[in-house]
Amino acid sequence: MERAKAKAVLEAILFTMGDSVPIDSLAAVIEEDKKTTREILEEMMQDYSLQDKGIGLTILDNAVQMCTKGELYEYLIKIAKVPKKFVLTDTLLETLSIIAYKQPVTRLEIERVRGVSCDHAVNKLLEYDLIMEVGRLDAPGRPLLFGTTEQFLRSFGVKSIEDLPELSAVQVEEFKQQAESEVQLQLDI
Repeated sequence: MERAKAKAVLEAILFTMGDSVPIDSLAAVIEEDKKTTREILEEMMQDYSLQDKGIGLTILDNAVQMCTKGELYEYLIKIAKVPKKFVLTDTLLETLSIIAYKQPVTRLEIERVRGVSCDHAVNKLLEYDLIMEVGRLDAPGRPLLFGTTEQFLRSFGVKSIEDLPELSAVQVEEFKQQAESEVQLQLDI
């Protein structure tokens, strides 16, 4: 397929789907290998960034999504309903951090790190589509395993889990102390 036609096909698919589409699937449709398809997508990203367009492409892990440019948000909210905002409390952020850095992880493992029950936090993060069930651990009871979603990547502005900042030993120690003080506060109540 000629390159211009491939770009048009990819653009039509991404526009129609709305959500992210695996690059492998796009490659199959345009009958190209994954490397060539990724090159075409990167050219399209360049085209959108150079031109005065309201849309762009975002590559998340091994998938791509068409989305509106962030700088145009103020105009979108004038016509669209105000998007649902969620509030991430310290407890939710801590739980999400544990899942992001240790995934796939079970509730029990999260509770071991936090020192307290995490049922409410995990349920809220599932509701916000920041985490998802990614399988079951091959152990007695077959507990659920949790990992982050593409929505997590979009929300925190990273393209893949590998882009998360590394935690220093000092930060890890501070997190432990905060968790211990939280446990002590709950015991005192």
